[in-house]
Amino acid sequence: MGIYDRDYFRQQERPGFSAHLPHTIVGTLIAVNIAVWLADAFTPEIVWRGHVVGRWLSGHLAASASTLTEPWLWWQFFTAGFTHSPAGITHILDNMIVLFFLGRDVEDRYGPKEFLRVYLAMLVFANVVWCIITRMTIGVDSPGIYGASGAIAGVVVLYAFNFPHRTLLLFFVFPMPAWLLGAGLVAYDIYGAMGGITGSNVAYVAHVAGAAFALLYYQGGWNFTRPSERFLRWSRSLFRAKPRLRIHTPPDEEPSPGNLAAEVDRILEKIYREGEASLTSKERSTLEAASRKYQEQRDGK
Repeated sequence: MGIYDRDYFRQQERPGFSAHLPHTIVGTLIAVNIAVWLADAFTPEIVWRGHVVGRWLSGHLAASASTLTEPWLWWQFFTAGFTHSPAGITHILDNMIVLFFLGRDVEDRYGPKEFLRVYLAMLVFANVVWCIITRMTIGVDSPGIYGASGAIAGVVVLYAFNFPHRTLLLFFVFPMPAWLLGAGLVAYDIYGAMGGITGSNVAYVAHVAGAAFALLYYQGGWNFTRPSERFLRWSRSLFRAKPRLRIHTPPDEEPSPGNLAAEVDRILEKIYREGEASLTSKERSTLEAASRKYQEQRDGK
């Protein structure tokens, strides 16, 4: 039978409802966000211009316009994405619901390692852009930004690009294709970022920045995992003892059936762990060659 007919290559079916978080990067991100939000609820309030804008923990983890000129605080661009408004549950609830329902399929498409890298990249990029725009328009005397909304907007865009014709329920009521929902949310954020929505403390600029990063990532065919793995292999080789003799296998020599099957199993397991995007061109060629062999064997029978 063909490679793609193998049982362990098929995507696992999800149960209709689960009371516990999946053992995935998405589940870990949700758990960390909830833990930080709960811890923040027990810290003192922070008041800005007569309004409660945060608490002690979120205030220290959030990024602000002044963070740009304070390099020793640049870590706040990262930590700001794991804090949410202490004024109510709506902020964190909205973000985590979207991450739970859309993020899992995006993680499956790119693999856990790549999904984590692109999620954090969107998070930091969105917060940095918001701080730059805020410093240019309001100045340093502005409240900080916190929340995962920039990365969540990017997740929505990646979902819409990868699964454009899947049906999603807006507000759990109105069905529409994923591409239309994604386009509508991005248009709404752009309208808000241009000042079309007043009296709101939503960081629309961060949403647009996260969505823009996701667009560039998808259209550019970027992959953050392959370069990092090549660097790790290169760095390990610096400290590895070099063999005196090397065995060279001619490129035109085909592997034996047993070796080919073992290589196919290794590649398929890599796809399951890291996603199809992690494959090298050589591994893709191996899969194609093996698929042709299995097809020929099946036709010969």
